Amino acid sequence: MSKVIKIKKGLDINLAGKARQEVSDLQSETYALKPTDFHGIARPKVLVEEGSKVKAGTPILLDKWNEKAIFCSPVSGEIAEIVRGEKRKLLEIRILADTEVEFESFPSHSPSDLQSLSRQAIVDQMLAGGVWPNITQRPYGVVAQPDVDPKAIHISSFDTHPLSPDYAFILKGEEANFQAGLTALSKLTSGAVHLNVDAKAEVSPIFERAEGVQINKFTGPHPAGNVGVQIHHLDAINKGDVVWTLTPVGVAEIGRLFLEGKYDTRTLIAVAGSEVKDPKYFRAYKGASVKKMLANNLNQENVRVVSGNALTGEAIPSDGYVGFGSQLVTVLPEGNDYELFGWILPTTKKHSFHRALGLLSFLNPKKEYVIDTNTHGEKRAFVQTGVFEEVTPMDIHPMHLLKAVLAEDYDDMEALGMYEVLEEDLALCEYIDVSKHDVQDIVRQGLELLRNS
Repeated sequence: MSKVIKIKKGLDINLAGKARQEVSDLQSETYALKPTDFHGIARPKVLVEEGSKVKAGTPILLDKWNEKAIFCSPVSGEIAEIVRGEKRKLLEIRILADTEVEFESFPSHSPSDLQSLSRQAIVDQMLAGGVWPNITQRPYGVVAQPDVDPKAIHISSFDTHPLSPDYAFILKGEEANFQAGLTALSKLTSGAVHLNVDAKAEVSPIFERAEGVQINKFTGPHPAGNVGVQIHHLDAINKGDVVWTLTPVGVAEIGRLFLEGKYDTRTLIAVAGSEVKDPKYFRAYKGASVKKMLANNLNQENVRVVSGNALTGEAIPSDGYVGFGSQLVTVLPEGNDYELFGWILPTTKKHSFHRALGLLSFLNPKKEYVIDTNTHGEKRAFVQTGVFEEVTPMDIHPMHLLKAVLAEDYDDMEALGMYEVLEEDLALCEYIDVSKHDVQDIVRQGLELLRNS
C-alpha cells in the first residue's frame, strides 16, 4: 500500500513563463559533455583527441577516481574542441554533430531476458553503454560506485522547482523503456526501488502502472519533489548508509539501452522563463546547445540563461550547453538594474518569503512573478531569524549545520545531518536568506570536507 506523506514546510515560487506542452525538433550543430556537471570528478581523463570521429555511445571521458564509470558521446560526429580553463581544468568536450546520428551497438534484450540477467551483467552493460552516470550516490551527490550495494534506490517522478518540466509529458510513449529501466535497477540493490509521486496531481499511467517498485505519495510545497526530502521521510540516511537516486528520464535511458542496444539520449528539454517569447519543449540529445532554442525567442537581451531551474541551476552563455541532467533551460531578467528605496516601497510585484518591508506578495500566493537575479543586498554576518527551519521539511537545523561547515567542525556536521542533504535541499534557505550567503556553496564545501576526510 502506498504511503502518503504530507510536507508542510517549504515555499512555492510561481514564476511567469512556464513551458506549454508543445514540442519542436532541434537540430543543434554542436553538443557538449561537461565534467563540471558532476561532483567528485577530480582527475578526468580525456579518451579522445580533437578531430576524432565518434558515435553516440563512444567513450570520451573517464574519472580516474571511479574508472569504471565511463562518459560517452551523446551524438555521432567529430570532436570539435576540448575546452580547458585555469590550471588546465577540463570544462567541456564539444562535438560537431552529424546530420544523422550513428550509434555504437550494445546487446539488446527482451523484457523477459532482462529479468534473468545477473546484477553483474546489468552493471557491465550500463557501464559500457554510458548510462551509469545517471545514477547519483548519496551522501555527497557523486556518480555512483558500481561495486556498492545501496540500501535503496529512489526516483522522484515530479519536480516542484520553479518552472519545472512535466516528467509525464517528457516520457510520453516511453512506457516500455521506463519499465525496463526499473527492472534493471531492481537488480542493483538488495533493498527497495522507491518511485515517489505527487499526491496532489493525477498520477500518470507510466508511473502508476510501474512494476517492481514501492510507490510513495508526497504532497506539499517545494521542496516536496526533492528526492532528498523524500528519502528523509521514508528512510533517512545515516553515517555509513549509501542510497542511489535517478531522474525518471535517466531510468528510461537505461531501459532504452537494454531494449534497443544503443546509447540514445534524445529527450525533451523545456525552455521557460519570463523573458522567453515562446516557452515550450525542444526535442534534442543531451548536451545540446541553447543557441537555436533562444534565437529570436527572447523579450530582451539583458538576461541570464540558466541550465536547470532558477534555484539550483548553472548560469551559461547564450550559446552554451544544457547540463547532463537538465530537462530545463530558464531565462530570467539580469538583476543589474537598481531601484532607489526598492526594498522598502510597498508593492505586490515583488516576491518575498518575509512579510515585511512593504513586500506584499503573501496577499496573492498564486500570482506569477517576474523575478530578476538581483540579490537586493550584500553578504553580512549570519542573522539568526529562524526562517531557515520554516522552508526545510527535514529534522535538521540548517543554520547550525551551515555554521558547523564554516567552522569545519566535522563532528557537528555529522550530528546535524550533513549526510542527508545536497545543495538543492537547502536552496530555499539561500533564496530567503537576509544575510545573502551562498548557502549551496557552503553545503558543497561541507560535503567535500567529509568526503575527503
